[in-house]
Amino acid sequence: MQHHEVIRFEDPDRIFDEEGANAALVEARQAGKIRFIGFTGHKDPRIHLYMLEVAANHGFHFDAAQMPLNLMDAHFRSFAKLVVPELVKSNIGVLGMKSMANGILLDSKTVTPIECLHYALNLPTSVVITGIDSMAILDQAFEAVRSFRPLSDWDVQALLAKTASAGARGAFEPFKTSSIFDSTAEHPNWLGKEPARLRELLPG
Repeated sequence: MQHHEVIRFEDPDRIFDEEGANAALVEARQAGKIRFIGFTGHKDPRIHLYMLEVAANHGFHFDAAQMPLNLMDAHFRSFAKLVVPELVKSNIGVLGMKSMANGILLDSKTVTPIECLHYALNLPTSVVITGIDSMAILDQAFEAVRSFRPLSDWDVQALLAKTASAGARGAFEPFKTSSIFDSTAEHPNWLGKEPARLRELLPG
């Protein structure tokens, strides 16, 4: 079970409020209804780091965290550089998503699908999540696994050099730079009500 779309700095505090969602997940785990608790987000690695900080301050250890891990990420607000080392150090599962960002990375004309998947697989990920909507894409995923070998430093640097210019400003990662991929921006009611103790602070 994951706290989905942690994309605002206020989200971790809200999740770990006494009335927050994590209390409900812990209760569900204690009741044997779920086993593992994680969180996801796609906006900014610093928000992931803050989520980990708030969790630690509450004596809570996540089992997994999900984030964009792709060749463009390496150049802009990099989850791979900032978050992944902390997860590995804390023995938290690394779930890599958006290895091709729904094909948007391929629009840069700098990398192939197999290169994207190999780069993500080369990171210390527990799993690489890749969307599969056809048999051809399924075969592509199988081929990426069949042909994968750990990349040398030279191989990684060569891939990063090819994508440095395209990835520098997040142009091919709109989930970081816009709100059009933010479900809770489109549906703010999904966030539910603020905790009662905060609502009491409102005038009137």
